Amino acid sequence: MAKCEICGKGVSFGIKVSHSHRRSNRTWKPNIRKVRAVVNGTSKSVYVCTRCLRSGKVTRAV
Repeated sequence: MAKCEICGKGVSFGIKVSHSHRRSNRTWKPNIRKVRAVVNGTSKSVYVCTRCLRSGKVTRAV
């Protein structure tokens, strides 16, 4: 579920570094919302990141 259907943005991985420089793995999750959008002329429920919603790449169904 954690993937934008418009841009394909998903989970990214990295390393968390504490003040004492101990390192452990961590993840960054995208801000995904389930919205009703117009896809190919029909209203459909899709998972979209908020970046695509703000930039206008998705037209919401009314």
